[in-house]
Order: sequence, then structure tokens, then C-alpha cells
Amino acid sequence: RCSVDNRVTRVAWLNRSSILYAGNDKWCLDPRVVLLANTKTQYSIQIQDVDVYDEGPYTCSVQTDNHPKTSRVHLIVQVSPKITEISSDISINEGGNVSLTCIATGRPDPTITWRHISPKAVGFISEDEYLEITGITREQSGEYECSASNDVAAPVVQRVRVTVNYPPFISDAKSTGVPVGQKGILLCEASAVPSADFQWYKDDKRLAEGQKGLKVENKAFFSRLTFFNVSEQDYGNYTCVASNQLGNTNASMILYGE
Repeated sequence: RCSVDNRVTRVAWLNRSSILYAGNDKWCLDPRVVLLANTKTQYSIQIQDVDVYDEGPYTCSVQTDNHPKTSRVHLIVQVSPKITEISSDISINEGGNVSLTCIATGRPDPTITWRHISPKAVGFISEDEYLEITGITREQSGEYECSASNDVAAPVVQRVRVTVNYPPFISDAKSTGVPVGQKGILLCEASAVPSADFQWYKDDKRLAEGQKGLKVENKAFFSRLTFFNVSEQDYGNYTCVASNQLGNTNASMILYGE
């Protein structure tokens, strides 16, 4: 907007040195620039659908009886943050190094932060486009969130999943006492990424699925060996072996009579 009074005889709007309007006559070809008012008190133009290229100085030039006068206004164009590049989901072995990247645009330049989406996480782990993790542990697996904010609009967020692979670790393997003729269960629990494959041995002999009187149930985090009708021959030492491509581990337990 440009305020004028009755001493003004001529008016024009300029962008840098280019004339946009002179009086009611449009000099620029841009259809987004329109004349809003040319009255005795106001000379105003409107720029529709503003673009970053519209940023810069605009000059209202007026001619009075004695001399010309100019009034300048600087248009600052703000742009909401936008994440233009972010690392893909990654799978890495425990102890390896991870580099995550999050590139964002906006005006003013957005602030970029990284945080670990985890119950134990506290605050930001990086206030930068780059997040470096050296010697990653299994506790550091999960989702990492990049946030880009510049106060023009709500922050934009995107997430990257980091999978940390590690060899099996048997967390629970208890011996069990069961009377002859009863149902008995031996349980072997193991955490591993990727999930462990389980095998059972009695002494040095591998137990096969479907063996008479036995059932082996393998899940992602445990294996269950069930004896439907325990006999004297079933008593003894059993070994559970948990393995994935990173390694294997085993635990022994005893099925005994009461």
C-alpha cells in the first residue's frame, strides 16, 4: 500500500528498476500482479501466489507539483520447512558405525534436530543435519526422528528405522522336575536380531520335530520342548542351541523326576 494525498499528480509502483504499474496502466506481464486501488488517498497493488523470487525492494514513486517522492518497502518471503533428503532405513551389525543425514529447505533456514524415539531417550541427540553413532549397541536400535522447524509453520518430521543385528543371547533356560506319566515342558528363551533358529539335543543326539511323544514349538524369541507322557527314558540332560548368521549359543538343562 502507498498512501497519497491530493497534491499527487502521478503514481507508479516499481520492483527494483522495473515498472509494474504507472497510474492505471500495467507495465509488467506477470498476471499475479494486480492493481487494487488508485484513489485520492491510496495507491495499492497486490501480488498473488507469492514466490521466493518476489522477494526484494518495491518502490512507490509519486509526482507532486514541485518534486518526485519515493517510498520503499522490502518484501520478505517466508517458506515452510520441507525435508528434501533423508537417509533410508538401515540394518547394521552391533558395534558398527551409523551416519544419518537429513537435509531440509525453508526461509529462514530451518533448524534441524535428531532424536531417538525410545522410552529411555532424553531430548535431542543431534542439533545438526548429520547424526553420527559410533559403536552402535542393540539398545540404540529403533526409530530416529528428524525435525525441521523455522517458526513459519509447524515443524515437519520424518523417521528412519535403524535395525541393530546381534548374535543370540539365551536369557532363560531352567531345569524342570516332572513325575513319570505327566506332561513336561522345557523352555529356552533367546533374544537375537535377526530372530534365532532353535535346535534341541539330548546328550549329543538331535531331537526331530514329530518324534513320538514330543513336540517342538519355535517362535521368534523362544522354543518350547513338550513331553506329553514323561517316561524314565526321557530324563536326562538337554541342550538348546540358538543361532543366527552372526553366531550361536547354547544352554543345558535337565529333565528329572521328582
